[in-house]
Amino acid sequence: MLCQTDPMSHTHAWPGEYTYCPHCTTELANVTIQGGERTKCPSCGFIHWRNPGVGAAVVVFNDNAELLMVRRGPTATRAGFWSIPAGYVDYGEDVREAAARELFEETGLIADIGDVVFAASNFHDPAKLTVGIWFAATVTGGSLEAGDDADEVGWFNLDDLPPLAFETDEAFLRELG
Repeated sequence: MLCQTDPMSHTHAWPGEYTYCPHCTTELANVTIQGGERTKCPSCGFIHWRNPGVGAAVVVFNDNAELLMVRRGPTATRAGFWSIPAGYVDYGEDVREAAARELFEETGLIADIGDVVFAASNFHDPAKLTVGIWFAATVTGGSLEAGDDADEVGWFNLDDLPPLAFETDEAFLRELG
C-alpha cells in the first residue's frame, strides 16, 4: 500500500508528506483546494503544496554514435539497471549546473550542457514524484570513471542497450527513433 492511514486522525499521508504543520505543529487536515486534495493547518492556515522534485539528465554521444549510460549502484533506486546520467536539482541550484554536476559525479566527465531534448513526469516512485529534463551535452574534459550512486559506466549502441531503470529513459530513446 502506497498511502499510510493514521488510525487516530483518519487522514492519509503519502511517504514524505507532512502530517503536522511545520510552523505551529498542529495536525494538518485534508481539504480540497483548487480541485485537489491538500493538507492545511486549521490553526495557522499553512497549506502543504507538495510539488515534484526536479531531475536533470545528460545525454552524451561519442564519435561512434554510442550513448553514455551508468549502471545504478547498490544504494540507488533500481540498482543494477542502467540509466542516462541524472540526478536531483538542489534547491537554489541552476538546472544546467545540476546536470553538469550530476554528470561529473556519476561519470567523471565535464561537459558543456546544451539544449533541452526531452522532458517528462516521472512516476516510478510515488513518494518522490519528479519532473525530468534531459539535456544534450558535449564532453569537454574529465576522465571516465563511475562514481556517486553509479557503479559502472559504458557507451552503448542504441540498437544494443542494457536493461533500463526508468520508463522515462525508454520514452526518450523511443523518440530518438
